[in-house]
Amino acid sequence: MNGATDRLHVVTGGPGSGKTTLVDALAAAGVATSPEVGRAVVREQLASGGAALPWGDERAFAELMLPRECAAHGAALARGEEVVLDRGVPDVVGFLRVSGLPVPGHIDRAARRHRYNRQVFLAPFWAEIYVHDPERIQPASHARATEAVMRETYAGYGYHLVELPRATVEERVAFVLRHLAG
Repeated sequence: MNGATDRLHVVTGGPGSGKTTLVDALAAAGVATSPEVGRAVVREQLASGGAALPWGDERAFAELMLPRECAAHGAALARGEEVVLDRGVPDVVGFLRVSGLPVPGHIDRAARRHRYNRQVFLAPFWAEIYVHDPERIQPASHARATEAVMRETYAGYGYHLVELPRATVEERVAFVLRHLAG
């Protein structure tokens, strides 16, 4: 890892664990952020009647996410500053694993090549805040399983997981800011 990739901070975890809310709050606090690409893919697929969805053609969904995650990594790196990303390339690997699908070599290589800060923030499953919406129809059990797989996946790629507290958004923002400060 080099100093440039040390500036890239990932927030991962299962769906509905408060990742996007946290990243949005960090952006409002003046932190450079990068939005979740999976949500954009879901919105586009729903709007076009496509099947590349986390609850549809999972392989196609992963293949659509991969280049966007790689592009988000590159764009964050090009900013030349600390950036908090809502998920990262290893999340594509984790998605395939939780879906019970094999991880193709090109996706594994992308996860190994696109590096982030060694410390990755993990939003744990939190039943009290988990809700369904048009872009999140998976049951809570799937969210819990996704968290476990993301833990294993990121650890397998050499990252250290820093679990976010189950706390208010403001407390989570303060927690992340303390970690970013050193």
